[in-house]
Amino acid sequence: MASMKLGSKPDAFKRQGKAWFCTTGLPSDVTVEVGDISFHLHKFPLLSKSAFLECLIKESSDREECIIKLNDIPGGSKSFELVARFCYGVKIELSPTNVVYLRCASEHLQMTEEVAEDNLIAQSEMFLNQVVLLNWKDSLTALETCDDLLPHAENLQIVKRCIESLASKANTDPNLFGWPIREHGIMQSPGGSVLWNGISTGARPRNFSADWWYEDASSLSFPMYKRLISTMESRGIRPEIIAGSLAYYAKKYLPGLNRRHSMGTVPLTATLSEVEQKNLLEEIDQLLPVQKGLASTKVLLGLLRTAMILKASPTCISNLEKRIGMQLDQVTLEDLLLPNFSYTMETLYNVECVHRILDHFLAMDQANGAASPCLDDVMASPSLTPITTVAKLIDGYLAEIAPDINLKLPKFQALASAVPEYARPLDDGLYRAIDIYLKAHSWLSEAEREQLCRLMECQKLSLEACTHAAQNERLPLRVVVQVLFFEQLQLRTSIAGCLLVSDNLEGSRPLRSGIAMSSEAGGWTTAVRENQVLKVGMDNMRTRLSELEKECSNMRQEIEKLGRGKSSWTSRVPRRFSLKMKSHMCSAQEGSVSEQQKSMSTKLNKLQAKVSKQKKQLSVAT
Repeated sequence: MASMKLGSKPDAFKRQGKAWFCTTGLPSDVTVEVGDISFHLHKFPLLSKSAFLECLIKESSDREECIIKLNDIPGGSKSFELVARFCYGVKIELSPTNVVYLRCASEHLQMTEEVAEDNLIAQSEMFLNQVVLLNWKDSLTALETCDDLLPHAENLQIVKRCIESLASKANTDPNLFGWPIREHGIMQSPGGSVLWNGISTGARPRNFSADWWYEDASSLSFPMYKRLISTMESRGIRPEIIAGSLAYYAKKYLPGLNRRHSMGTVPLTATLSEVEQKNLLEEIDQLLPVQKGLASTKVLLGLLRTAMILKASPTCISNLEKRIGMQLDQVTLEDLLLPNFSYTMETLYNVECVHRILDHFLAMDQANGAASPCLDDVMASPSLTPITTVAKLIDGYLAEIAPDINLKLPKFQALASAVPEYARPLDDGLYRAIDIYLKAHSWLSEAEREQLCRLMECQKLSLEACTHAAQNERLPLRVVVQVLFFEQLQLRTSIAGCLLVSDNLEGSRPLRSGIAMSSEAGGWTTAVRENQVLKVGMDNMRTRLSELEKECSNMRQEIEKLGRGKSSWTSRVPRRFSLKMKSHMCSAQEGSVSEQQKSMSTKLNKLQAKVSKQKKQLSVAT
């Protein structure tokens, strides 16, 4: 830390309790009271340096005892003690920690050059401009002392000058602030080598990243920090650097950001009340740049979680939700599980908040000109990756919140249906969430189960999901039959593809006759290997067709049992036969038991005929 010595006389000041005495051998003829501290001094040294004190001393000259009260001096007794020492010519040391005190106090006491040469105003101003403001650490220290000296430091432009100095250095390598310098514990020579006791060691200093000033700036009070950030923005410092500094400041003073996640190695300074934390969070929200991707989603979700705990303003919460929605495709499932901090809401997680975040993302996606592409476009286009990523994230979120017994069906449906159909290449994740919800909410009526299962499209289930759904007792009959139908279509398509490949291999044999023997041998080896793979695949398909035929037989037996019963359809049929088929699968309306039996028997006969036909195709293929 830089310093400058003033005066040459030895120290002659002594303190006794709350009184200071100057032991020069002469009795004191003036008493200066600053707060509860009294200074027993002499008139001449004071009036020879200060026009303000000279005026006060003249006004008190007709009194027996000269007592002057200075309750409004900037810096109080701390400042006046240094001023008194300067007036007596006693040695004092100007430093970044006291120069602002002395500059404000000397201005208040009118210690100008007209009163005395090399007076305190000129000395402190020179040290401030030529030493302190040229150094990052010293400028920062001086700015920190300004909090105790407002509005005097503001009126003298000291705050503005310190902030301008810091802003100009924040985007610069700190090694360039002067030589020799000591920044972050390193002394450097002009050649760039590290100095030890003034001797070059030959070692090179470490490189500094753009965030080297974050920790230093976080030591400022928020009003000063806010002005510093605003000045940096006006000077063109990159928004991502500003956002990083704001995140660092928030982590340091908002304990809620560090409770759930380890968000970096930021030392926590937690002595703010809840009201102060709430005000700080709302201020940080206003300062955060609005561009997408400048602040990490982990930080934004941490701010949102803390805002809910502190009951921040709706505007603040809405702004954070919009920022998160702009980059929802970068959010992890763990971070999205926002607990419900409201006593009026029964669910474990804040589903409404996630729904609003999703709406912001979809609105932004539409504003960017997104259309509704077909499935092939979704699978092939890299530009659709964000929307498909978000769809997968929401499906995972639905699976996490599904076990909550207090989660109402309309709320679950609203969030699931908010994702566009084209965003899901497959509905496996949605099927998993629906299955978990049905398991946790076993009291749902048949109509509610049917309504819930309409969220997914059976033709968009993978073969593994179809296999699981066909044996899922929680699903209604209509859904199971629909799943079996589309599963058969998938099998037929797969078999047709295998046969096409096999035909192509057979047709390629005459073309190989003109190829050299070595190449022909290698080609036949590859063809044999491919035929073996196809044979294994067709065997697996044959096994699956057998399972489908058995399933059809079991379903026929159940329907035959249904016809012999006297009770209603819903009391005798297992729960899994309860969801409506889509209109193109089954247009029969629910009526009498005999009509439903006839309809289902017809459908199953067709299905069994298709299975038999497919079995014949397999036998021909082999």
